[in-house]
Amino acid sequence: MHNQVALSLKSNYALFSPCPTKPLPNPRLSPSISRRNFYYYSILKCKGIEIPAPKQSLNSLSFSNGSVEDDRSKSVVVKDIDVATIGNLCVDIVLNVPKLPPKPLIEREAYMDELSKSPPDKKYWEAGGNCNMAIAAARLGLRVLTVGHVGDEIYGRFLLDVLCDEGIGMVEMKEPNDVIDSLSAGYETLLCWVLVDPLQKHGFCSRADFIEEPAFNWMSTLSIKAKMAIKRSKIIFCNGYGFDELSPRLLMSALDYAVEVGTSVFFDPGPRGKSLNSGTPEERKALDKYLRMSDVLLLTSEEAESLTGTEDPILAGQELLRKGTRTKWVIIKMGPKGSILITPSSISCAPSFKVNVIDTVGCGDSFVAAIAFGFIHKLPLVYTLTIANAVGAATAMGCGAGRNVAKLKQVTDLLKGSNLNEDDKFWEELLKEHSGDKETALLTNVVLNGHDNQLQCTSLQKVVCEVLPKLECAEAINQVGAC
Repeated sequence: MHNQVALSLKSNYALFSPCPTKPLPNPRLSPSISRRNFYYYSILKCKGIEIPAPKQSLNSLSFSNGSVEDDRSKSVVVKDIDVATIGNLCVDIVLNVPKLPPKPLIEREAYMDELSKSPPDKKYWEAGGNCNMAIAAARLGLRVLTVGHVGDEIYGRFLLDVLCDEGIGMVEMKEPNDVIDSLSAGYETLLCWVLVDPLQKHGFCSRADFIEEPAFNWMSTLSIKAKMAIKRSKIIFCNGYGFDELSPRLLMSALDYAVEVGTSVFFDPGPRGKSLNSGTPEERKALDKYLRMSDVLLLTSEEAESLTGTEDPILAGQELLRKGTRTKWVIIKMGPKGSILITPSSISCAPSFKVNVIDTVGCGDSFVAAIAFGFIHKLPLVYTLTIANAVGAATAMGCGAGRNVAKLKQVTDLLKGSNLNEDDKFWEELLKEHSGDKETALLTNVVLNGHDNQLQCTSLQKVVCEVLPKLECAEAINQVGAC
């Protein structure tokens, strides 16, 4: 029998692969695996799930008595996970309130303490943070893990149940020697209060807002289990909110290890990018490292401007590319206008879809999931943006994130509707300064042929014809998995 180590998935169920060279199936993508026979592909364990992986399959890592040793002679581990999210696992408590919490910190803390006196009804709970991206990715047929920490209480168990229902595993990030009182607030699952006023404006608060150190600052090193998850993943995704939970040093170690083992890194600084850029020396160092070392950067136009000082989103993206040492794509999210994908040799643009917007929470996270889908499947860049815009728009049509992010049928219906929010004047003015520099592509509703001054127009009809069969196949299999 092979010597084995165990990758522990803190979930009621996790897919079991007895052979490390055989990719882990996603229950949503495997026709032979429905919910009723999912059990036969699973190992049930009260405190977590172990996925054995033979020691021989780990490149540069061997495990002996819990230690990690360099071993270059070992064969390369198969990357059987598509995406692993790093940190930012929380439970959203979504409440309608007459008015949003006050801005002064002391008053906000008192406001949150009042909310926290007793657990709200479970109908107001939702998986939040990186769960949004993970769920959206799983619904697109990707094999997904979340790497982070949740406590052993009602909120943590709720979060694990939600992830399990979506076919997503959870890898505990802490090491056994990370000592903390399990009854203390610092060990509990992070809660984020999502407050919605009568005008549908949102306010957010969590205990991380009122402490100087990250919520899980007691985590000192990247666990062996977390390293194995990173190594087996094609992509890891981290966002700026991860700094609310995990120390900059720990997040940098995840980045360094991903680079070492050939895992692509996606980073979205989000609104936290601005505060990190003016934060502690360690925060600034970590932000700079993620901006330089990530394969794919995702930012809104406002976030790109705040980090570069450049108002033009294309110039801002190109500056981030120049500063990056490994950066392949910079994606600028333009809200209702659409999105732009910039590479060293090209600029790709896609208008958004016209939808009835109900709630924008989770749109950016689900957008990232679709970018990962295109990256993994090596889709043409405009195709990738089109799917991402559709997934983000479909999420905006619902209320809240978590389990309310876009379902695949909503995405395919939106693509079939072919209702682009075209703004020819906006794109013409934006691209006229750049169309001669790089190969430039623009998604349009109109079927056009040929090039015009290096501007290649790609019709939505063509994109839909080519990507819809892939998505509809995944949708059909998802329906089987839900039986």
